[in-house]
Amino acid sequence: MDRPQTVDAYIERTTGKSREVLEQVRAPALEGAPEASEAIKWGHPAWVHPSGTILFVASAHAKHANVVFTPSTREAFDADLDGFSIGKGSVKLPYGRPVPVDLLRGMIAFRVREHEDDGVLWM
Repeated sequence: MDRPQTVDAYIERTTGKSREVLEQVRAPALEGAPEASEAIKWGHPAWVHPSGTILFVASAHAKHANVVFTPSTREAFDADLDGFSIGKGSVKLPYGRPVPVDLLRGMIAFRVREHEDDGVLWM
């Protein structure tokens, strides 16, 4: 099967909880970064600033979705991420657990600001 070429196609290929979680990630992305374009990067949905810099990436996996920001964005929200599995810039969103939409909104706003005001590029 060919890799999806659009975010819509990526989400359409997912089912059940993974689709629900990706749709819940996409909504605050469209709200918080309305000028960003959606693209497929490394085979996964990405939101790209008009300057060409990736703001963040999402992906669906067997038991969780992953949202990847810059390490500085993720670190700025460490206190709010208690109970989540995290990586260098990533946050795992396990299926069957409510998606922290307000937290994602804050992280997206922070990421847009850090890029526009501080010039923070992608990793």
